[in-house]
Amino acid sequence: MPTLLDRLLAGTAPGESPCLHVRTLAARPARYAPWPGWVPAGVRAAVEGAGAARLWSHQAAAADLAHRGTSVILATGTASGKSLAYQLPASAALTTEDRARVLYLSPTKALAGDQLRALRQLAVGGVRPATYDGDTPREERDWARAHANWLLSNPDMLHRSLLPAHDRWARFFRNLRYVVLDECHVYRGVFGAHVSGVIRRLRRVCAAYGSAPVFVLASATVADPALLGERLTGEPVTAVTADGSPRGETVFALWEPPLTSLRGEHDAPLRRTAGTEAARLLADLVVEDAQVLAFVRSRRGAEQTALAARRHLTEAGLGQLASRVASYRAGYLPEERRALEAELTSGRLRAVAATNALELGIDVTGLDAVVLAGFPGTLASLWQQAGRAGRGTAPALVVFVAGDDPLDSYLVHHPDAVFGRPVEASVFDPANPYVLAPQLCCAAAELPLRPADLDTFGPAAEPVLDHLVAAGMLRRRPAGWYWTATGRPDAEIRGAGGRPVSVVDADSGSLIGTVDGSAAHGSVHDGAVYLHQGRAFVVDRLDLDAAVALVREQDPPWTTTARDVTDIAIVATQSESACGPLTVAFGTVEVTNQVTSYLRRRTGTGEILDETPLDLPPRQLRTKAVWYSIAQDALDEVGLQASAVPGAAHAAEHAAIGLLPLFATCDRWDIGGVSTALHADTGRPTVFVYDGHPGGAGFAERGHARLRAWLGATRETIASCECPAGCPSCVQSPKCGNGNEPLDKAGAITLLDLALRHLPG
Repeated sequence: MPTLLDRLLAGTAPGESPCLHVRTLAARPARYAPWPGWVPAGVRAAVEGAGAARLWSHQAAAADLAHRGTSVILATGTASGKSLAYQLPASAALTTEDRARVLYLSPTKALAGDQLRALRQLAVGGVRPATYDGDTPREERDWARAHANWLLSNPDMLHRSLLPAHDRWARFFRNLRYVVLDECHVYRGVFGAHVSGVIRRLRRVCAAYGSAPVFVLASATVADPALLGERLTGEPVTAVTADGSPRGETVFALWEPPLTSLRGEHDAPLRRTAGTEAARLLADLVVEDAQVLAFVRSRRGAEQTALAARRHLTEAGLGQLASRVASYRAGYLPEERRALEAELTSGRLRAVAATNALELGIDVTGLDAVVLAGFPGTLASLWQQAGRAGRGTAPALVVFVAGDDPLDSYLVHHPDAVFGRPVEASVFDPANPYVLAPQLCCAAAELPLRPADLDTFGPAAEPVLDHLVAAGMLRRRPAGWYWTATGRPDAEIRGAGGRPVSVVDADSGSLIGTVDGSAAHGSVHDGAVYLHQGRAFVVDRLDLDAAVALVREQDPPWTTTARDVTDIAIVATQSESACGPLTVAFGTVEVTNQVTSYLRRRTGTGEILDETPLDLPPRQLRTKAVWYSIAQDALDEVGLQASAVPGAAHAAEHAAIGLLPLFATCDRWDIGGVSTALHADTGRPTVFVYDGHPGGAGFAERGHARLRAWLGATRETIASCECPAGCPSCVQSPKCGNGNEPLDKAGAITLLDLALRHLPG
C-alpha cells in the first residue's frame, strides 16, 4: 500500500523529485514500570480512569525521584507523557497534605491553560488547580490566591506579580512542595538567564518562609539536561533521559523546493519558497484526509502559508476543505487562540500553519503529518516539532522543507547533520551583568539581600552589587543591600527591547493584535503590510511614544520589507589571537541600528516596486561578538583586491550567520552581523557576528570556541551551492538591511579559504 509520502510524490518525473533523502525511523516498543507504592489509591484510580493503566519506565523513574525529594529533569521526546511524571508526586502531596502547594510554570499562557484542562479532566479529589496569568480576571486571581493548591502560571507572572507581593502569598510560599518547569529547553539566551535569576529569587523567598520545594523539569531532548536543570535552578538536578514510550514508524523526508523560472536580486535563480511549498503540501495532505501541522518561521509566513493552502483547495473545487485550514501565531487575542486550539484538538481543523507559538502553546499530538517550513533554529526544536506527528503506534510523516537559507541548504544535502548529530546544549549565562543587575535589584526589593544570599546568585553577584551601589540603585548597609527606590525595579525578562506595540484598527478602534517592541520598527512602520488571520492591513502610523500602530484593512498586491543600516564599535576585547595575517577576537561591542526605509515587493514574484524612506530613531545594543580581520596585503596575494573585499566579506558574513545555529543553540534571528572593508577599530577588513541581546547570550562565544569548524561549514555551503553568483541558499540573507548589496560569492570562498589556511587545527 502506498505510503503518505508516496502519494505526495505521485506523478513526479524521474530525476525531478524535490525529496532528496528519506530516513525511516523505526517504531519503538513501550517499556513499562510498576506503579510506585507511595501513589495514593485515589490518584492511581484517576490516572487509570484517564486511560493510563500502566506507567512508562521514564514516568515512574522521574516521579519516584521527585517523591523522594530529589529535583529531577525529564528529557524525553514529544508525546512521551512527561506531564504524568510531575502530576503523580504533586497530586500525591496535595491529597495527603492539606496545606501543600504546587507551582507549575510554562513559557506560554496557552500551555498553562492546556495543563489546567488536563488536571480538571484527571479530577483527582483534593486537587484545586487554577491559572494565574495576564489573562486571569481579578476575581479569579483572588480565588486562586485564597483557595487554589495547584497554581499554573509563567515566569513572567512569578517575576512581576507573585514574588513582589510575596507577603500576600505567604501561605503559598510557606507550603510550596513542588515547582514544575515545563518546556524548560526554551529557556536559553537572555530569556534563560533571566528565568534562572527568577528561580533563584523564588528559592530565596521560599527559604524566608521556611520551605525548600523540589523542582521537576520537563524538557525536549537536549544535550546534558542535568546541567541545564542545575543552571536554571541553582541546585543539583538528576536527569532521566531513557524514553519508555512507544512510537510508530516515522518517515522523515528532506525536501528541497525546485528552482523556478523567476530571477531575484543580482539575477540569482529563485527556488519556490519554503512557505509556498509547505502550502502545497498542506493542501495535498488535507486531500489525502491527513490532519497536518506546518511550522513556519515567521508570523507573516504562517498567515501567508495558510492563505495559499486555502487558495489551492478552493481552486481545486474543495472549498469545504479550505474552510478547515487556519493559521496560529503569537499576537492573536486570547479568545482567538482558544477557539483555534479547541478546533485543532477536536479534529475539525485539518491543517494549521503555525509559528512556534503552537509548539509551546498546547500539547497537541496525534497528527498524521508535520511539515517544517525551514529549519526552526535548533535540532532540539526540530525534533520537538516533528514529534507532534504520530497517533500512538500508527505510522507518521515528517517533511522538512528547506528555505532559502544557507543552513537549510546544508542540512538537506547533508542528512547526517540532521540524523547523525546529537541535539544542542541549551546556552545561557546567568552571570550576564545585563541580566544579573536587574535580577539583584528585584531580589533586594523583595527582601534585603544578605551576604549569605550571594551563593544563590553565583560568584558574579558581588561585583555587580558593587556597581549597583556605585550607581545609587542599591544601598549597602552592615546587614546587606537594600533597594533605594519606592517603585519596583524595571526588568524585562524576555529581552523584548520595549513594551509591546498594540495594533489597532483606525476605523473601529478595536485591538487586532500585538507586536513585540523590538520588532515594531521593522514590521509595523508607516506603510507596512500587516497580516492577521488571513486579513491584510496597511499601517497608517506607528506611534512609538504610545506604543500603538494604527492600521486600516486593505488587500494590497504587494508585501513590504524594511531596510536598515548597522554600525559596530569595539568596546572591549576579551580574547584575541593572531595567526599570521589573520586575527581572531571575542569581546564586547556597541551596535547601532536604524531602520531607514522599506521596499514594496509585488506579491508572488517578489519584484521590487519602489523604496520609501522612513524617519525612525536609531537603537543601540551593547553585546558580545566574535570577529576576525585579515590584512589587506594577504588578500591581495590571493587575488582579492580592495575593491572586491566589501562583497566578499558581506557574503561570508551572511553565510556564517546562517550556519552558526549548527554550532550554538541559537536561531538565525538571535544573531546579527556587520562586515567592512576597513573597520575603524581594527584598521583591516573585518567580519563581526554578534548576539542580538543586551550583554550577550552565549552564541558568539560558542562560535568563537568552534571557529574553524564553523567557518569550514560556511565555506563548504557556499562552494557547493549550484547557483553561479550567489542566492538565498548560500550568501543572500532574508534579514539584510542593505538589500543584499554588495555580495561576491567567489570572493567569499577566497576569503574563507585564506582564513581557514591560517586558523589552527
